[in-house]
Amino acid sequence: MNKLSFTIILIASSLSIACAEKKSSTGQGALPEEITISKEALLDKIKGGWAGQTIGCTYGGPTEFRFNGTMIQDYVPIEWPDGYVKWYMDNVPGLYDDVYMDLTFVDVFNRLGLDAPVDSFAMAFANAGYPLWHANQAARYNILQGIMPPQSGHWLNNPHADDIDYQIEADFAGLMSPGMPNAASDVSDKIGHIMNYGDGWYGGVYVGAMYALAFVSDDVEFVVTEALKTIPRQSTFYQCMNDVINWHKQYPDDWKRNWFECEKKWSQDIACPDGVFNPFNIDAVINSAYIIIGLLYGEGDFYKTIDISTRCGQDSDCNPASSGGILGTILGYNKIPEKWMKNLREIEDQKFAHTSMSLNDTYRMGYDQALQMIEKNKGKIDGNNITIQCQKPVAVRYEKVLEGHYPVKQVRLNRQINDVGEISFDGIGVVFNGGVRSKDETYVANIEAYLDGKLIETIKLPANNLARRHDIFWKYQLNSGNHKISFKWLNPKEEANIHFGNMLVYDSKPLLK
Repeated sequence: MNKLSFTIILIASSLSIACAEKKSSTGQGALPEEITISKEALLDKIKGGWAGQTIGCTYGGPTEFRFNGTMIQDYVPIEWPDGYVKWYMDNVPGLYDDVYMDLTFVDVFNRLGLDAPVDSFAMAFANAGYPLWHANQAARYNILQGIMPPQSGHWLNNPHADDIDYQIEADFAGLMSPGMPNAASDVSDKIGHIMNYGDGWYGGVYVGAMYALAFVSDDVEFVVTEALKTIPRQSTFYQCMNDVINWHKQYPDDWKRNWFECEKKWSQDIACPDGVFNPFNIDAVINSAYIIIGLLYGEGDFYKTIDISTRCGQDSDCNPASSGGILGTILGYNKIPEKWMKNLREIEDQKFAHTSMSLNDTYRMGYDQALQMIEKNKGKIDGNNITIQCQKPVAVRYEKVLEGHYPVKQVRLNRQINDVGEISFDGIGVVFNGGVRSKDETYVANIEAYLDGKLIETIKLPANNLARRHDIFWKYQLNSGNHKISFKWLNPKEEANIHFGNMLVYDSKPLLK
């Protein structure tokens, strides 16, 4: 393996990393106690992170969720024609949710400062004009109904809490926290719990920590391994990433073997109602594994890194966006190969959909916020030199989604509400997906849910896609045994209907042991 070396050099008016070092417990390199970096070098790395993320997202865009439970074989071409980023920005702007979601939070920091309250981020997110899915949409609905963070992302209120959502949005947290993974974790604690919990939250914590450490080491394996110290060891997320790192040592020249071992052991998704009994997997754990498979086997080569993360499949635009952004931070803007940059430069002044911000705006805002974060964390700015007090990664608190719950059955309903009737199930949890359909987007259906003969919830179902409830009904932590559930439509409207798709049932033990 040709690892990038971690060299501490003093370069006048450019980059210097100085002061005493502590030997990292990984044995792969050293985490400096502080670094001194020029303003130009800091900006170059911040720009490299945003540029790498945008390029990686574009590269993997055509393959997103087209290869579920399978890798993208070598003979399948993934193109990179001239004008590619510009074409996507003009024709499929929604591809860049990886970026414009981040920019919602960057903008709040820009307007309100580093100490902006979490409600400001939550309301900006909930009222943004972009469409959302999974944990993000469930959180948006919660916030619009008055359920604020961290409860908006908690698994009892959000069946998608383990999904990838904050993981794809956490780049900003690391890019504004150079050399300071714990500061990035603090940002992620505030914002990541808007939409996620447990492993879903850990995905964003980990990505943010890798970005933060990418400022102080150009050893990819060191960055991947050191950042993992921000994750509790008992979590599924930690155990999977640790396995991937060890399989890389065991199979250093075979990323496909690592992918295969990961699929065998870690590809299960017990949380997302859309993926539990399907090949579709939007769980943060497996997709984060694909990020670091790309980073480890890419060996510092930008093309290899984003190509491998893409070819791992599943959310194959978000994963190369993260690996490309992290490596772009390590390399810096000026060292990303021209093959990729000539397409990017065509759109650096173009506003992302649903925002008033371009990449050039983002570079400036991200740089300003990084300077503020450095000073907030005891760093110093002296002329052209910036001294950063580096942070030894500390594990965040332990959280787990669906503790003691195991999916045991999926029942295909495909019925309108009036045809659902009373349904029986044996278990401790249940989720019904589906939604309201109406030509009148201002319509809000009101339904009552009865569990074992008792009214348990009155549910608002907006027809408006931006405000919709992602799943019709869910309830966990029930007493084990048989339950009966039924629904009543309180305000039926002509030409509107409420469609029930599937019922997912959980029990207190796995169906097969």
